[in-house]
Amino acid sequence: MSIKDRAKATAKNLEGKFQEVLGNVTGDPQTQAEGKAKQAEAKVRHTTEDVKNEVNKMTR
Repeated sequence: MSIKDRAKATAKNLEGKFQEVLGNVTGDPQTQAEGKAKQAEAKVRHTTEDVKNEVNKMTR
């Protein structure tokens, strides 16, 4: 995974955390859920790229 892709995934995770906290503060369950979804998306992106990196290591 390129540094650019990792940065995007990390930014998505932080955005999701902020949105979840905002939902908690305002009592908005939809905002909370959207924040959690963004965090899950970021985790999937990181995991996918980790797998790609491991495959690349094995093929070298």
